[in-house]
Amino acid sequence: MTTINFQLSRDPHGRLVLESDGRIHDTVVPVRSFPVSAANEGIALVGPDGAELAWIDRMADLPDDMRALLEEELSSREFMPEISQIRHVSSFATPSRWQVETDRGAAVLLLKAEEDIRRLSSTTLLIADAHGVQYLIRDVPALDRASRRMLDHFL
Repeated sequence: MTTINFQLSRDPHGRLVLESDGRIHDTVVPVRSFPVSAANEGIALVGPDGAELAWIDRMADLPDDMRALLEEELSSREFMPEISQIRHVSSFATPSRWQVETDRGAAVLLLKAEEDIRRLSSTTLLIADAHGVQYLIRDVPALDRASRRMLDHFL
């Protein structure tokens, strides 16, 4: 278990504050090193200038109150819906409009180009829509047959 030599809290404006070695750093931002493959490992706490102030090997090493605060901060900053089903694709040429089901409900995304689908591993895809939202397909083989068939047209 890693020794934690800092404290996290929120200032009156709701921003994350780090106290370490008697110094107080405000407007601290947590950044995941591997947001998809190891979301709870390798988290940097960076200041407003982008300099790393602290490193967290594993979220599990944090005390419960600090872990809850960090998870709350990360969830408010990160938005990456996970696609569980592709319901309809307007065209198999780009740009195309996709109607999908995600872990956050139904969504419609606009795929500008096939290059906006990025393979992260043999089974994981990241899809960037025209509005900059990143959609994750964690396990392509786990999709239903119709969804895989529509996706195959773009891969």
